[in-house]
Amino acid sequence: MLKSYRPLLSVPHLPGLFLWSLAARLNIAGLPIGITFLVADWTGSYALAGAVSTTLTVGAAVAGPLRGRSADRGRTDRLMAVCGLCYGTGLVVLALLPAPLWWLSFPLALATGLFTPPASQVGRALWPHLTSGRTRTAMYAAESTFQELVFVVGPLVAAAAVGVGGGRGAVLLIAVVTVAGSAGFALAIRRAGLATPPRPATGAAPLTGRRRSLLLQPELGLLVAVCMLLIAGLAAVDLVIVAWARELGRPGIAGALAAIWSVGSLVGGLVAGGLAGPPRISRRAFAAAAGTVLLVPLLPPVLVLPTPWLLAPVLFVAGLAIAPTLAAATERISDVAPNDRRAEAFGWMNTGITTGVAASAPLTGWLVDGGGPALGVVGGAAMVLGAAVLTLGVGRTPRRCSDPVPAA
Repeated sequence: MLKSYRPLLSVPHLPGLFLWSLAARLNIAGLPIGITFLVADWTGSYALAGAVSTTLTVGAAVAGPLRGRSADRGRTDRLMAVCGLCYGTGLVVLALLPAPLWWLSFPLALATGLFTPPASQVGRALWPHLTSGRTRTAMYAAESTFQELVFVVGPLVAAAAVGVGGGRGAVLLIAVVTVAGSAGFALAIRRAGLATPPRPATGAAPLTGRRRSLLLQPELGLLVAVCMLLIAGLAAVDLVIVAWARELGRPGIAGALAAIWSVGSLVGGLVAGGLAGPPRISRRAFAAAAGTVLLVPLLPPVLVLPTPWLLAPVLFVAGLAIAPTLAAATERISDVAPNDRRAEAFGWMNTGITTGVAASAPLTGWLVDGGGPALGVVGGAAMVLGAAVLTLGVGRTPRRCSDPVPAA
Protein backbone atom coordinates (compact mmCIF):
# COMPACT_ATOMS: atom_id res chain seq x y z
CA MET A 1 0.00 0.00 0.00
CA LEU A 2 2.76 2.47 0.94
CA LYS A 3 4.49 1.88 -2.40
CA SER A 4 1.97 4.23 -4.00
CA TYR A 5 3.06 7.06 -1.70
CA ARG A 6 6.82 6.49 -1.93
CA PRO A 7 7.19 8.27 -5.32
CA LEU A 8 5.78 11.45 -3.73
CA LEU A 9 8.91 11.78 -1.60
CA SER A 10 11.10 11.91 -4.70
CA VAL A 11 9.17 14.72 -6.46
CA PRO A 12 11.24 17.91 -6.12
CA HIS A 13 9.82 20.39 -3.57
CA LEU A 14 6.60 18.38 -3.06
CA PRO A 15 7.16 17.20 0.57
CA GLY A 16 7.99 20.71 1.78
CA LEU A 17 5.09 22.28 -0.07
CA PHE A 18 2.70 19.69 1.33
CA LEU A 19 3.81 20.08 4.96
CA TRP A 20 3.71 23.88 4.84
CA SER A 21 0.27 23.84 3.22
CA LEU A 22 -1.02 21.73 6.11
CA ALA A 23 0.60 24.05 8.67
CA ALA A 24 -1.13 27.02 7.05
CA ARG A 25 -4.52 25.35 7.56
CA LEU A 26 -4.33 24.73 11.33
CA ASN A 27 -6.41 27.85 11.99
CA ILE A 28 -9.45 26.26 10.30
CA ALA A 29 -9.82 23.59 12.98
CA GLY A 30 -8.51 25.42 16.04
CA LEU A 31 -9.94 28.92 15.76
CA PRO A 32 -13.62 28.10 16.54
CA ILE A 33 -12.60 26.83 19.97
CA GLY A 34 -10.53 29.92 20.71
CA ILE A 35 -13.25 32.34 19.56
CA THR A 36 -15.92 30.46 21.50
CA PHE A 37 -14.05 30.81 24.80
CA LEU A 38 -12.99 34.40 24.03
CA VAL A 39 -16.49 35.71 23.29
CA ALA A 40 -18.07 33.62 26.06
CA ASP A 41 -15.64 35.19 28.53
CA TRP A 42 -16.74 38.65 27.35
CA THR A 43 -20.49 38.09 27.20
CA GLY A 44 -21.28 34.85 29.03
CA SER A 45 -23.23 33.76 25.94
CA TYR A 46 -22.34 30.77 23.78
CA ALA A 47 -24.93 31.90 21.25
CA LEU A 48 -23.06 35.15 20.67
CA ALA A 49 -19.80 33.22 20.51
CA GLY A 50 -21.25 31.01 17.80
CA ALA A 51 -22.54 34.06 15.92
CA VAL A 52 -19.07 35.65 15.87
CA SER A 53 -17.52 32.40 14.66
CA THR A 54 -20.18 32.12 11.94
CA THR A 55 -19.49 35.71 10.84
CA LEU A 56 -15.81 34.89 10.34
CA THR A 57 -16.83 31.79 8.39
CA VAL A 58 -19.07 33.88 6.13
CA GLY A 59 -16.10 36.10 5.32
CA ALA A 60 -14.02 33.06 4.43
CA ALA A 61 -16.81 31.67 2.22
CA VAL A 62 -17.18 34.92 0.31
CA ALA A 63 -13.42 35.23 -0.17
CA GLY A 64 -12.86 31.67 -1.43
CA PRO A 65 -13.43 32.23 -5.17
CA LEU A 66 -11.94 35.74 -5.00
CA ARG A 67 -8.70 34.50 -3.46
CA GLY A 68 -8.62 31.65 -5.96
CA ARG A 69 -8.99 34.06 -8.84
CA SER A 70 -6.15 36.15 -7.41
CA ALA A 71 -3.97 33.05 -7.19
CA ASP A 72 -4.72 32.18 -10.82
CA ARG A 73 -3.79 35.65 -12.06
CA GLY A 74 -0.98 36.83 -9.73
CA ARG A 75 1.89 35.59 -7.60
CA THR A 76 0.68 32.96 -5.14
CA ASP A 77 3.62 33.46 -2.78
CA ARG A 78 2.73 37.11 -2.27
CA LEU A 79 -0.96 36.25 -1.93
CA MET A 80 -0.25 33.72 0.83
CA ALA A 81 2.09 36.08 2.69
CA VAL A 82 -0.25 39.09 2.52
CA CYS A 83 -3.36 37.11 3.47
CA GLY A 84 -1.55 35.40 6.35
CA LEU A 85 -0.31 38.73 7.70
CA CYS A 86 -3.70 40.46 7.42
CA TYR A 87 -5.52 37.47 8.90
CA GLY A 88 -3.08 37.22 11.81
CA THR A 89 -3.34 40.96 12.46
CA GLY A 90 -7.12 40.74 12.52
CA LEU A 91 -6.98 37.91 15.07
CA VAL A 92 -4.57 39.88 17.29
CA VAL A 93 -6.87 42.92 17.26
CA LEU A 94 -9.85 40.64 17.99
CA ALA A 95 -8.06 39.00 20.93
CA LEU A 96 -7.05 42.36 22.44
CA LEU A 97 -10.51 43.95 22.23
CA PRO A 98 -11.74 45.29 25.59
CA ALA A 99 -14.71 43.31 26.86
CA PRO A 100 -17.14 46.32 26.78
CA LEU A 101 -16.44 46.65 23.04
CA TRP A 102 -17.28 43.01 22.29
CA TRP A 103 -19.83 44.08 19.66
CA LEU A 104 -16.96 45.22 17.43
CA SER A 105 -16.01 41.57 17.09
CA PHE A 106 -18.70 41.11 14.40
CA PRO A 107 -17.34 43.53 11.75
CA LEU A 108 -13.79 42.61 12.76
CA ALA A 109 -14.50 38.89 12.33
CA LEU A 110 -16.06 39.50 8.90
CA ALA A 111 -13.07 41.54 7.74
CA THR A 112 -10.63 38.96 9.12
CA GLY A 113 -12.47 36.12 7.39
CA LEU A 114 -12.12 37.90 4.05
CA PHE A 115 -8.33 37.46 4.37
CA THR A 116 -8.39 33.75 5.27
CA PRO A 117 -5.16 32.33 3.77
CA PRO A 118 -6.13 30.18 0.73
CA ALA A 119 -3.68 27.40 1.63
CA SER A 120 -5.92 24.48 0.72
CA GLN A 121 -7.03 25.78 -2.69
CA VAL A 122 -3.54 26.99 -3.65
CA GLY A 123 -2.05 23.62 -2.67
CA ARG A 124 -4.67 21.61 -4.52
CA ALA A 125 -4.11 23.73 -7.61
CA LEU A 126 -0.33 23.16 -7.42
CA TRP A 127 -0.30 19.35 -7.17
CA PRO A 128 -1.15 18.74 -10.89
CA HIS A 129 1.93 20.76 -11.89
CA LEU A 130 4.17 18.39 -9.93
CA THR A 131 2.46 15.02 -10.37
CA SER A 132 0.49 13.00 -12.91
CA GLY A 133 -1.25 9.64 -13.29
CA ARG A 134 -1.03 7.35 -10.26
CA THR A 135 1.23 9.79 -8.46
CA ARG A 136 -1.41 12.51 -8.76
CA THR A 137 -4.08 10.17 -7.40
CA ALA A 138 -1.82 9.28 -4.47
CA MET A 139 -1.15 12.98 -3.84
CA TYR A 140 -4.81 13.89 -3.59
CA ALA A 141 -5.43 10.84 -1.39
CA ALA A 142 -2.59 11.90 0.91
CA GLU A 143 -3.90 15.46 1.03
CA SER A 144 -7.44 14.46 1.99
CA THR A 145 -6.11 11.90 4.47
CA PHE A 146 -3.60 14.07 6.29
CA GLN A 147 -6.03 16.96 6.46
CA GLU A 148 -7.80 14.76 9.01
CA LEU A 149 -4.74 15.28 11.22
CA VAL A 150 -5.29 19.02 10.94
CA PHE A 151 -8.79 18.58 12.37
CA VAL A 152 -7.35 16.50 15.22
CA VAL A 153 -4.24 18.54 16.02
CA GLY A 154 -5.84 22.00 15.59
CA PRO A 155 -8.51 21.59 18.32
CA LEU A 156 -5.98 19.93 20.66
CA VAL A 157 -3.56 22.85 20.32
CA ALA A 158 -6.37 25.38 20.79
CA ALA A 159 -7.74 23.54 23.84
CA ALA A 160 -4.29 23.42 25.42
CA ALA A 161 -3.86 27.16 24.79
CA VAL A 162 -7.25 27.84 26.40
CA GLY A 163 -6.13 25.93 29.47
CA VAL A 164 -3.03 28.11 29.78
CA GLY A 165 -4.13 31.56 28.60
CA GLY A 166 -7.89 31.37 28.13
CA GLY A 167 -9.68 32.26 24.91
CA ARG A 168 -7.46 35.30 24.37
CA GLY A 169 -4.30 33.20 24.58
CA ALA A 170 -5.72 30.62 22.15
CA VAL A 171 -6.65 33.25 19.53
CA LEU A 172 -3.22 34.90 19.84
CA LEU A 173 -1.48 31.55 19.42
CA ILE A 174 -3.54 30.72 16.33
CA ALA A 175 -2.65 34.14 14.90
CA VAL A 176 1.07 33.39 15.29
CA VAL A 177 0.70 29.87 13.83
CA THR A 178 -1.26 31.20 10.84
CA VAL A 179 1.28 33.90 10.01
CA ALA A 180 4.17 31.43 10.35
CA GLY A 181 2.43 28.74 8.30
CA SER A 182 1.41 31.13 5.53
CA ALA A 183 4.89 32.64 5.35
CA GLY A 184 6.49 29.18 5.24
CA PHE A 185 4.13 28.06 2.47
CA ALA A 186 4.81 31.25 0.51
CA LEU A 187 8.57 30.70 0.77
CA ALA A 188 8.20 27.05 -0.28
CA ILE A 189 6.17 28.12 -3.34
CA ARG A 190 8.83 30.64 -4.33
CA ARG A 191 11.67 28.14 -3.91
CA ALA A 192 9.79 25.63 -6.06
CA GLY A 193 9.44 28.20 -8.85
CA LEU A 194 5.63 27.92 -8.80
CA ALA A 195 4.76 31.46 -7.76
CA THR A 196 3.61 32.66 -11.18
CA PRO A 197 0.22 31.50 -12.52
CA PRO A 198 0.13 28.93 -15.34
CA ARG A 199 -0.80 29.87 -18.87
CA PRO A 200 -3.93 28.45 -20.50
CA ALA A 201 -3.30 25.05 -22.06
CA THR A 202 -2.43 25.23 -25.76
CA GLY A 203 -5.35 24.06 -27.84
CA ALA A 204 -7.65 23.69 -24.83
CA ALA A 205 -11.29 24.35 -25.61
CA PRO A 206 -12.74 27.29 -23.71
CA LEU A 207 -15.53 26.62 -21.24
CA THR A 208 -18.01 29.42 -21.78
CA GLY A 209 -15.77 32.47 -21.79
CA ARG A 210 -12.91 33.25 -19.47
CA ARG A 211 -14.79 35.78 -17.40
CA ARG A 212 -17.82 33.62 -16.73
CA SER A 213 -18.20 31.78 -13.45
CA LEU A 214 -16.80 28.27 -13.32
CA LEU A 215 -20.06 27.17 -11.71
CA LEU A 216 -21.64 27.50 -15.15
CA GLN A 217 -19.67 24.44 -16.22
CA PRO A 218 -22.11 21.64 -15.32
CA GLU A 219 -19.69 19.13 -13.88
CA LEU A 220 -17.83 21.65 -11.74
CA GLY A 221 -21.10 22.96 -10.34
CA LEU A 222 -22.16 19.37 -9.64
CA LEU A 223 -18.90 18.62 -7.82
CA VAL A 224 -19.25 21.73 -5.66
CA ALA A 225 -22.77 20.58 -4.72
CA VAL A 226 -21.42 17.09 -3.92
CA CYS A 227 -18.80 18.52 -1.56
CA MET A 228 -21.36 20.85 0.06
CA LEU A 229 -23.84 18.05 0.83
CA LEU A 230 -21.15 15.56 1.86
CA ILE A 231 -19.52 17.89 4.39
CA ALA A 232 -22.91 19.15 5.61
CA GLY A 233 -23.90 15.57 6.44
CA LEU A 234 -20.61 14.85 8.19
CA ALA A 235 -20.87 18.10 10.17
CA ALA A 236 -24.33 16.98 11.29
CA VAL A 237 -22.88 13.78 12.73
CA ASP A 238 -20.20 15.81 14.54
CA LEU A 239 -22.86 18.01 16.11
CA VAL A 240 -24.94 14.98 17.13
CA ILE A 241 -21.92 13.43 18.87
CA VAL A 242 -21.38 16.63 20.86
CA ALA A 243 -25.08 16.91 21.76
CA TRP A 244 -25.28 13.24 22.78
CA ALA A 245 -22.21 13.50 24.99
CA ARG A 246 -23.64 16.61 26.62
CA GLU A 247 -26.93 14.82 27.35
CA LEU A 248 -24.98 12.00 28.97
CA GLY A 249 -23.21 14.50 31.20
CA ARG A 250 -19.86 13.49 29.69
CA PRO A 251 -18.95 16.26 27.24
CA GLY A 252 -15.29 15.21 27.22
CA ILE A 253 -16.12 11.95 25.45
CA ALA A 254 -17.25 13.83 22.33
CA GLY A 255 -13.68 14.66 21.39
CA ALA A 256 -12.58 11.06 21.78
CA LEU A 257 -15.43 9.70 19.63
CA ALA A 258 -14.81 12.33 16.96
CA ALA A 259 -11.12 11.40 16.97
CA ILE A 260 -12.00 7.73 16.39
CA TRP A 261 -14.15 8.77 13.44
CA SER A 262 -11.24 10.80 12.04
CA VAL A 263 -8.84 7.89 12.49
CA GLY A 264 -11.19 5.71 10.45
CA SER A 265 -11.16 8.34 7.70
CA LEU A 266 -7.37 8.54 7.86
CA VAL A 267 -6.97 4.77 7.51
CA GLY A 268 -9.49 4.65 4.67
CA GLY A 269 -7.67 7.42 2.84
CA LEU A 270 -4.31 5.69 3.14
CA VAL A 271 -5.74 2.42 1.82
CA ALA A 272 -7.62 4.12 -1.04
CA GLY A 273 -4.50 5.93 -2.15
CA GLY A 274 -2.73 2.62 -2.59
CA LEU A 275 -5.41 1.05 -4.79
CA ALA A 276 -4.79 0.60 -8.49
CA GLY A 277 -6.98 2.22 -11.11
CA PRO A 278 -8.80 5.56 -11.17
CA PRO A 279 -10.92 6.41 -8.09
CA ARG A 280 -14.63 5.65 -8.41
CA ILE A 281 -16.27 8.58 -6.70
CA SER A 282 -19.83 7.16 -6.77
CA ARG A 283 -18.83 3.90 -5.10
CA ARG A 284 -16.97 5.78 -2.39
CA ALA A 285 -19.79 8.28 -1.82
CA PHE A 286 -22.42 5.55 -1.41
CA ALA A 287 -20.08 3.78 1.02
CA ALA A 288 -19.84 7.00 3.05
CA ALA A 289 -23.65 7.22 3.08
CA ALA A 290 -23.95 3.60 4.21
CA GLY A 291 -21.47 4.23 7.02
CA THR A 292 -23.53 7.17 8.25
CA VAL A 293 -26.73 5.11 8.18
CA LEU A 294 -25.03 2.49 10.38
CA LEU A 295 -25.01 4.98 13.26
CA VAL A 296 -28.78 5.61 13.29
CA PRO A 297 -30.02 2.44 15.07
CA LEU A 298 -27.33 2.76 17.76
CA LEU A 299 -28.42 6.17 19.06
CA PRO A 300 -31.31 7.20 21.31
CA PRO A 301 -34.23 7.07 21.19
CA VAL A 302 -33.84 4.02 18.92
CA LEU A 303 -31.33 2.35 21.26
CA VAL A 304 -29.78 3.44 24.54
CA LEU A 305 -26.31 1.93 24.76
CA PRO A 306 -25.00 0.99 28.22
CA THR A 307 -21.82 2.91 27.38
CA PRO A 308 -21.08 5.31 24.53
CA TRP A 309 -17.79 3.51 23.90
CA LEU A 310 -19.75 0.75 22.16
CA LEU A 311 -20.26 3.23 19.33
CA ALA A 312 -16.50 3.56 18.79
CA PRO A 313 -15.97 0.61 16.38
CA VAL A 314 -18.99 1.64 14.31
CA LEU A 315 -17.65 5.21 14.10
CA PHE A 316 -14.31 3.84 12.89
CA VAL A 317 -16.02 1.84 10.14
CA ALA A 318 -18.30 4.76 9.24
CA GLY A 319 -15.27 6.99 8.76
CA LEU A 320 -13.42 4.71 6.34
CA ALA A 321 -14.99 6.17 3.19
CA ILE A 322 -14.82 9.87 4.10
CA ALA A 323 -11.27 10.77 3.03
CA PRO A 324 -11.41 8.53 -0.08
CA THR A 325 -14.59 10.29 -1.25
CA LEU A 326 -13.12 13.75 -0.71
CA ALA A 327 -9.91 12.72 -2.47
CA ALA A 328 -11.84 11.48 -5.51
CA ALA A 329 -13.94 14.67 -5.65
CA THR A 330 -10.87 16.87 -5.29
CA GLU A 331 -8.98 15.05 -8.02
CA ARG A 332 -11.96 15.24 -10.35
CA ILE A 333 -12.23 19.02 -9.82
CA SER A 334 -8.56 19.25 -10.73
CA ASP A 335 -9.19 17.22 -13.89
CA VAL A 336 -12.14 19.22 -15.24
CA ALA A 337 -11.08 22.75 -14.24
CA PRO A 338 -8.98 24.78 -16.71
CA ASN A 339 -5.34 24.57 -15.70
CA ASP A 340 -5.16 28.37 -15.34
CA ARG A 341 -8.30 28.54 -13.13
CA ARG A 342 -7.81 25.64 -10.74
CA ALA A 343 -7.34 27.80 -7.63
CA GLU A 344 -10.65 29.53 -8.39
CA ALA A 345 -12.33 26.14 -8.81
CA PHE A 346 -11.04 24.99 -5.42
CA GLY A 347 -12.14 28.32 -3.99
CA TRP A 348 -15.70 27.46 -5.03
CA MET A 349 -15.21 24.04 -3.46
CA ASN A 350 -14.23 25.70 -0.16
CA THR A 351 -17.21 28.02 -0.40
CA GLY A 352 -19.52 25.05 -0.95
CA ILE A 353 -18.05 23.23 2.04
CA THR A 354 -18.35 26.28 4.28
CA THR A 355 -21.94 26.87 3.18
CA GLY A 356 -22.79 23.24 3.87
CA VAL A 357 -21.42 23.39 7.41
CA ALA A 358 -23.21 26.68 8.14
CA ALA A 359 -26.56 25.40 6.83
CA SER A 360 -26.24 22.02 8.53
CA ALA A 361 -25.89 23.32 12.09
CA PRO A 362 -29.36 24.84 12.63
CA LEU A 363 -31.11 22.03 10.75
CA THR A 364 -29.35 19.35 12.78
CA GLY A 365 -30.04 21.19 16.03
CA TRP A 366 -33.74 21.32 15.16
CA LEU A 367 -33.81 17.59 14.37
CA VAL A 368 -31.99 16.67 17.59
CA ASP A 369 -34.36 18.83 19.65
CA GLY A 370 -37.37 17.21 18.00
CA GLY A 371 -36.35 13.56 17.78
CA GLY A 372 -33.09 13.00 19.60
CA PRO A 373 -29.62 12.11 18.31
CA ALA A 374 -30.87 9.36 15.98
CA LEU A 375 -33.04 11.79 14.01
CA GLY A 376 -30.12 14.20 13.77
CA VAL A 377 -28.01 11.48 12.15
CA VAL A 378 -30.91 10.62 9.82
CA GLY A 379 -30.71 14.19 8.53
CA GLY A 380 -26.96 13.88 8.11
CA ALA A 381 -27.29 10.54 6.32
CA ALA A 382 -29.88 12.05 3.95
CA MET A 383 -27.44 14.80 3.00
CA VAL A 384 -24.58 12.36 2.41
CA LEU A 385 -26.90 10.15 0.37
CA GLY A 386 -27.90 13.19 -1.69
CA ALA A 387 -24.22 13.82 -2.40
CA ALA A 388 -23.81 10.20 -3.46
CA VAL A 389 -26.74 10.43 -5.87
CA LEU A 390 -25.27 13.57 -7.44
CA THR A 391 -21.97 11.76 -8.07
CA LEU A 392 -23.79 9.59 -10.62
CA GLY A 393 -23.57 12.58 -12.95
CA VAL A 394 -19.83 13.06 -12.42
CA GLY A 395 -17.26 11.78 -14.90
CA ARG A 396 -19.00 12.50 -18.19
CA THR A 397 -16.17 14.68 -19.52
CA PRO A 398 -12.68 13.42 -20.35
CA ARG A 399 -9.69 14.09 -18.11
CA ARG A 400 -7.37 16.90 -19.07
CA CYS A 401 -3.71 16.15 -19.67
CA SER A 402 -2.42 19.68 -20.18
CA ASP A 403 0.03 20.11 -17.31
CA PRO A 404 3.75 19.74 -17.87
CA VAL A 405 5.15 17.49 -15.15
CA PRO A 406 8.83 17.83 -14.20
CA ALA A 407 10.80 14.63 -14.01
CA ALA A 408 11.29 13.35 -10.49
